[in-house]
Amino acid sequence: MAPLPPGVRLLLCFHSEQWYRAVTFILTFLLYTSFHLSRKPISIIKSELHKNCSSAIELSTMTSGSGGNQEPSLSSLPTDVDCSWKPFDKSNYKQLLGALDYSFLCAYAVGMFLSGIIGERLPIRLYLSVGMLASGLFTCLFGLGYVYNIHSLAFYISVQVANGLVQTTGWPSVVTCIGNWFGKGRRGLIMGLWNSHTSVGNILGSLIAGYWVSSNWGLSFIVPGLIIAAMGLVCFLFLIEHPNDLKATFAQNRSQSNSVPAKSWRGANGHAEAQYKDNRKQSYDTELLLPRDGVRVPVQPVVVVKSEAEPSAISFMGALRIPGVIEFSLCLLFAKLVSYTFLFWLPLYITKAAHLDAKKAGDLSTLFDVGGIVGGVLAGVISDKVGKRASTCAVMLLLAAPTLYGFSMISELGLRPTVGMLLVCGGLVNGPYALITTAVSADLGTHKSLRGNARALSTVTAIIDGTGSVGAALGPLLAGLLSAGGWDQVFYMLMTADFLALLLLLRLVTKELTSSKSRSISSVELKKH
Repeated sequence: MAPLPPGVRLLLCFHSEQWYRAVTFILTFLLYTSFHLSRKPISIIKSELHKNCSSAIELSTMTSGSGGNQEPSLSSLPTDVDCSWKPFDKSNYKQLLGALDYSFLCAYAVGMFLSGIIGERLPIRLYLSVGMLASGLFTCLFGLGYVYNIHSLAFYISVQVANGLVQTTGWPSVVTCIGNWFGKGRRGLIMGLWNSHTSVGNILGSLIAGYWVSSNWGLSFIVPGLIIAAMGLVCFLFLIEHPNDLKATFAQNRSQSNSVPAKSWRGANGHAEAQYKDNRKQSYDTELLLPRDGVRVPVQPVVVVKSEAEPSAISFMGALRIPGVIEFSLCLLFAKLVSYTFLFWLPLYITKAAHLDAKKAGDLSTLFDVGGIVGGVLAGVISDKVGKRASTCAVMLLLAAPTLYGFSMISELGLRPTVGMLLVCGGLVNGPYALITTAVSADLGTHKSLRGNARALSTVTAIIDGTGSVGAALGPLLAGLLSAGGWDQVFYMLMTADFLALLLLLRLVTKELTSSKSRSISSVELKKH
């Protein structure tokens, strides 16, 4: 008999619950990738909504001059109205473009505080599916403004507000779902890898929007809108909210076959782990990353539920009283201000600074997100290794501020230096942002003070990300106002925001360092005795 191929033997090492866990990881990754994919086009088409007509005028002048000495008439020359899309053809176009960002992000910030509370009281799968279908509709509506030649500012702002509200269904839902399936053991690494969906979505959104931006910018919105709507349908068909949802299915399978190990399915957040006939346990995240047949790694559960009664959802004020929620929320406000300013304004800045067209600037801006992927994973790995989330964020914020200043200087020197600085800035800016919105939120949502109430995770996540979204709304707005006086003012604003984010973490950093020092002293004293 021929031996099984190595690849098949590897697949057989995974038990059924590992496959469900892996599918949940991949599915939630793709779901939130589609959210960011649908947010990115607005930053790509800004340079198309208001074009620089000087090149068109020069071309027209050269064409007219080549036919003779006759000067072109003023009426034959392109004007701002000819080149730009009304109502963004006016001199205050930066403020109008900023208003599009601000309307979306304000609605997102307000809706986020409500979304977590609502999400804990509704089935996550249905809540998320409806939100994605609605977001697909409003994203397509923005693109239909081009198809039907709509030039009303009120129309575009209304669509942005509606889209901002429905997109708040995404983050609390996917973080709660991934938190239910994965324990605390290697949460920084797992969520660092998982959180790269933000940058992957931005990159794909830039490439898709850039493909049509110069020919038909309406498709830059319609195609991403159809993608997120399709993913909403996939979510409805396949998303498993919690391991407990499989309990009945596995119980039925056990009754049909005696070869299946006896398991007790409960979630990673304050629930028991899977138990096997050999009376050994294995944490979900370790089993996913290091699966080995017949080997179970003993890991302590995060918290222990002593009652089988379903815990009630935590109140808003109760979530605020969890130690660290306020500090990390305010820190994220400034960290997200910086990240979203880059998200919405970087392509336009590259267009003006490097004199590139909209497509090339959009493609180049994806390097910032590539750096963000690396930064998010590094932040998770380092914080897992040292056991200090706040200190990891603080170091990256400290390095980010001078790097931003360096980027503003180097971007004027040419394309190659700009490429390198985009990667570095992306890593340092998005690293703390990614860590706070994922591993930190999940840690606080399963804090020991909750005594196993896993239903707090959605509310805590919504509070942290909702506060951060206030900064996300302010950043692009301030960038639109300050850029009128020069881009240097925008970078000074971003550096100030990074320093403020760092200051807000100092108490938690001091607490982490003091706790680490106390443990070191205790261990030395124990060795002496």
